[in-house]
Amino acid sequence: MTGYEFCGGYWWIFPLVMIIFCFFFMRGCFGRRMCGWGVGYGFGESAMDVLSKRYAKGEIDQKEYEEKKRELGK
Repeated sequence: MTGYEFCGGYWWIFPLVMIIFCFFFMRGCFGRRMCGWGVGYGFGESAMDVLSKRYAKGEIDQKEYEEKKRELGK
């Protein structure tokens, strides 16, 4: 090894992998629960949107939905 053959000439793979990793990590950190690997309630959604999604998923019943809808309308 003369010093010019660091890692057998494949030294460029490490920075390339780091750039790709950083791109995918930063791509989803704004508005997602797990930095791009899951879908959450984003920062751009209103409280009414979140309430409607919860009702559609069945997390809350109609009575609770109407109650919270009235509170949000105030």
